[in-house]
Amino acid sequence: PVAKVADVLQIPAFMCRQTDLLVAAAKTGRVVNVKKGQFLSPFEMRFVVDKLSGAGAKEIWQTDRGTTFGYQNLVVDMRAFPIMASNGWPTIMDATHAVQLPGAAGGSSGGQREYVPVLARAALAAGADGLFMETHPDPTKAISDGPSQVPLDQFAELVRSCLRVWRSVRG
Repeated sequence: PVAKVADVLQIPAFMCRQTDLLVAAAKTGRVVNVKKGQFLSPFEMRFVVDKLSGAGAKEIWQTDRGTTFGYQNLVVDMRAFPIMASNGWPTIMDATHAVQLPGAAGGSSGGQREYVPVLARAALAAGADGLFMETHPDPTKAISDGPSQVPLDQFAELVRSCLRVWRSVRG
């Protein structure tokens, strides 16, 4: 089982309302990182968190990756971080999946990686506790999600700029 080798179990956004999956993940005793479905409001994450904590989850991370906005677009509402934080668990911003353009590449997701830095820093300024980001030495050769990944040679500077924002907000 994955729980024997993984420190964190991640529940994909499209699976965030699957009660049996949430309960099984909670019962492992591992940290459960649950991504907010693009179809949920941040207020509805309360129900997801309640299922996990009711099943015995010891630590829950709530990750936002945006909300469907029309066709082939996601938008991140920065109010989501303080709203989800009111559930009592840490909030994470999935900055690379938030810039995806679902289906925009003709059967696969496109993306706008140029917006990853601004969304990551904005989420930290809005109160997100952490970031989730995908990186690749050459995103054009990535097996999946290449258009939204941060090139590896730009990643260190992005992390440094995000840390500056995080430290200024946290004081």
